[in-house]
Amino acid sequence: MSTAVEAVPTKPWKASTRERATDCAIFLVSIISSYTVVAVTPMKGKLAYFALFFIAYAILTSVFRATQRGSAAAKDALVNSLVAIGAIVTVIPAASILATVLAKGLPGISFGLFRHDMALATPTDPLSNGGLLHAITGTLTLVLIALILSVPIGILTALYLTEIKGRFTGPIRFLVQAMSGVPSIVAGLFILSAILYPITKAYSGLMGSLALTILMIPTIARTSEEVLNLIPNELREAGTALGGTQWRTVVMIVLPAAKSGLVTAIILGVARIAGETAPILLLTGGGDRVNPSAFNGPMGSLPYYIWKSFNAGSPESITRAWAGLLVLVGLVLILFTSARFLSSRKAAK
Repeated sequence: MSTAVEAVPTKPWKASTRERATDCAIFLVSIISSYTVVAVTPMKGKLAYFALFFIAYAILTSVFRATQRGSAAAKDALVNSLVAIGAIVTVIPAASILATVLAKGLPGISFGLFRHDMALATPTDPLSNGGLLHAITGTLTLVLIALILSVPIGILTALYLTEIKGRFTGPIRFLVQAMSGVPSIVAGLFILSAILYPITKAYSGLMGSLALTILMIPTIARTSEEVLNLIPNELREAGTALGGTQWRTVVMIVLPAAKSGLVTAIILGVARIAGETAPILLLTGGGDRVNPSAFNGPMGSLPYYIWKSFNAGSPESITRAWAGLLVLVGLVLILFTSARFLSSRKAAK
């Protein structure tokens, strides 16, 4: 009587122990080669080490794969090495910026920094005096107003381009694409010359939010358009077949199906405006005290606080500026994480 042997599933794509050992050896040889070349040539510095290591690793990996599996495997190894190099080169600047902000911003962080404003202090005062409460509340107010104004306009524009497709689709799409490349200073100067000087004649948070809205609308509109184009037409046809009008089909089928992508569009819009400085400098006035009203009086913000502190030039003010940068990065990270968390929970429900 024959005994049945249970088949064990295999993973042919998984690297074997020998291949892992070979990869480790190539990695070590590449490091040694980079150090050797830097030692015997005029090339110096971290950039030389990184460049020579990547070149040596790509060449050695390709040669080894060519001797083991042929030219096709060598090309595959070379492309994989180039992809890995591109990913690392992309991550290194972001990691370097984050590490620099953390190293220089943490010495200026204290509990009092979040409880006081700069109404009774100057950037050159000791770090124990003043804080950035006015800058945090001002930035949140500016972003919130810009969101309230830009999200409906951007999503409705995307719906017109994808669902209505009227006679103005071409001009509107061209205008949205053109607006996406408008420099922030141009948006600030437009609000300054069109609204602030002739109408209000006073700095306020609303003026800064209007400029940020101009910058935010094209990002939301373009991203939302791409997201809505990904929704299958079968869903729209099913809604129409059930007797729904076009607007009911859009509201009850298309938008719910695209809600996670629309949240991503809003996040990208916030990323576009969170750190903008030029319109804020021109329009908000940069107040040093907490202003609860966005319609009356100057309003502070984190970009203005950072710019003003760096301009003061003293060690204390520069530390304040780095602390403001760290808070701005953390605030944006919290907003993004919260938005993604809420969108994922809604999608799960």
